Amino acid sequence: MSSITRRRALGVAAGAAGAVAVLAQTGSAGAAAPRAAATDPASFDEVYQGRRIKGGPARGGGHHGGHHGGHGGGYTITVDGRELHVMRNADGTWISVIHHYEPVATPRELARAAVRELRGAPLVPLALG
Repeated sequence: MSSITRRRALGVAAGAAGAVAVLAQTGSAGAAAPRAAATDPASFDEVYQGRRIKGGPARGGGHHGGHHGGHGGGYTITVDGRELHVMRNADGTWISVIHHYEPVATPRELARAAVRELRGAPLVPLALG
């Protein structure tokens, strides 16, 4: 198993901070469960602002589908065939390595937000280990 990277450690810390924030707002651990956990997000395949974005359940094992050791809930998003590492927050919202500070409700919204942030630049693969 590979050693933990700084990026992965920061991502885990950010995820933990998000969970703490949800607990602080709700005041109970039971209320912090993901609201959308009962239903998996729908798959999509479209061209958005000239970029091919796809999303759907991850195939196979490993870290794919989640930026932080599988926290993407087994969901994979690609932009022009390159994987966008994603994470599902405790409240059911989604973030990515490109769109990290503004959670969105669905993976499709997240892929579209990433395309807007990229402003035509290619998605560069993230080295995770």
